[in-house]
Amino acid sequence: MIMNLSLQRRLAAEVLKCGKNRIWFNPEMLEDISTASTKQDIRELIERGAIKRKPVKGVCRARINERRLKKAKGRRKGYGSRKGKKTARMPRKRVWILRIRALRRRLRELKKNGEIDRRTYRRLYRMAKSGVFRSVSHLNSYVQEMKR
Repeated sequence: MIMNLSLQRRLAAEVLKCGKNRIWFNPEMLEDISTASTKQDIRELIERGAIKRKPVKGVCRARINERRLKKAKGRRKGYGSRKGKKTARMPRKRVWILRIRALRRRLRELKKNGEIDRRTYRRLYRMAKSGVFRSVSHLNSYVQEMKR
């Protein structure tokens, strides 16, 4: 025999402050539950353990966490996983800042070690600023060429 317990379910949801789908009725006490018609009746049934609130269902984060750890290691970052342009992932300005700082650091090193004089340092500094050198290794090869 199927009973219509929608009233009791609604009242229990209001009393327990949760949704109707989270209400659990004890199958052995359905007769008592069907007779309940007020919130006070429902409260008494809750105390007796005939009605309970089910726990909130969570979303399993295990797979997401695993993927995040792999990405932290540098995996899963190939062309197939990318969206957006190269400049969207790392803006042009940021790339420039990283490059120019590295070049200027190298130039200071070269000057300090006496590999280049003051005049050459200034000339190479200006060249770096104008975007002549692609990288530190490019600058190094240019300096080597100059020495010959």
